[in-house]
Amino acid sequence: MDILLYLIPIALTLGLIGLAGFLWAMKNNQYDDLEGAAHRILFDEDDDAPPTPVNNTDKV
Repeated sequence: MDILLYLIPIALTLGLIGLAGFLWAMKNNQYDDLEGAAHRILFDEDDDAPPTPVNNTDKV
């Protein structure tokens, strides 16, 4: 039974740390765009791709 004297404060401390982390995430807008990353993976947009030639004279 003496172990409860250690486990209860440890559990409460971990719970408060988790709550503080959640509140920090809410304050810093970490949950604003929940669907953006899920939709972004579906699009094939290569920003680093080389430019495509405009006319046929650029091809070798």
